[in-house]
Amino acid sequence: MTLGAGVGTGAAIFGCAGPELLPDERRFFREADPFGFILFARNVEDPAQLRRLTDDLRAAVGRAAPILVDQEGGRVQRLRAPHWREWAPPLDTVAAAGSVAAAERQMRLRAMVIAAELAAVGIDADCIPTLDVARPGTHPFLLNRCYGRDPETVTRIGRAVAEGLMAGGVLPVMKHMPGHGLSQVDTHHDLPRVTVSRAELESVDFAPFRALSDLPMAMTAHLVFAALDPDRPATQSPEMVRVIREEIGFQGLLMSDDLNMQALSGKLAERTARTIAAGVDIALHCKGDLDEMIAVAGAAGTMGPQTRARAEAALAARRLAKVDLKAALAELAHG
Repeated sequence: MTLGAGVGTGAAIFGCAGPELLPDERRFFREADPFGFILFARNVEDPAQLRRLTDDLRAAVGRAAPILVDQEGGRVQRLRAPHWREWAPPLDTVAAAGSVAAAERQMRLRAMVIAAELAAVGIDADCIPTLDVARPGTHPFLLNRCYGRDPETVTRIGRAVAEGLMAGGVLPVMKHMPGHGLSQVDTHHDLPRVTVSRAELESVDFAPFRALSDLPMAMTAHLVFAALDPDRPATQSPEMVRVIREEIGFQGLLMSDDLNMQALSGKLAERTARTIAAGVDIALHCKGDLDEMIAVAGAAGTMGPQTRARAEAALAARRLAKVDLKAALAELAHG
């Protein structure tokens, strides 16, 4: 079938249950018409299967909907050996490079190779660069996923990663806006509360996001920044969304982190409604549970004019791949 080029109507991104699209999922996606989809290890078996799944997801909505994945390297990569390359954790790779300039080159090449592998199976958005600045107390769930311990290094590596992905035809989704490095707990289980000054946040944690605010898509952080909004995590805070838009300067499509994470409270419909009301454009639900997706879709509703314009602009940033995979791998092998 010929796929359309629109952005859909639903203000959500959904996962699916397994390696094949189920009939009930197909019917739901056709009706809910989400902005896009996200895949996890449970959805991945081999390249032929994964290509069928991405084709089926797009066919369900009748358009070239974006399909996202977390392919960071290290612990967080959904496509793994033997069918895909394994990558060291980003912080380890940057440290081993010996200089920021060398790390920029290696991480750009690495992103190009990742993009080529993703594009080959129909995935066109990767939830990187991770622009969180590592701190002495950064929780282990995040620490070696970071690119550096100062905003300048993180900015330079983040830009290289974004450029590498886009050269390979894959959209970058920077995260976790406006900065997750001060979290000392795992947001999958607890809500972190950051108490440093606004000045420190602006000079360190917000800085990489400000420098890369031209990127097309970003994901929020489930953290309370007490200096700006002591009561609500950034994902559900109108004040933090205002900071993201007006002070950090990001005008692209803003999606939440996974709404199932226990940093957030309340039922899923309540979490979703608070997120959209705060000004986040797109609600992200990753679990692939159909009943939960129905609840999220109902609470997220349809895209308003501003969200639709941002969604259209984000998808317009997709490029044809211009990566010589063999040359990139050869250059990467030479260190």
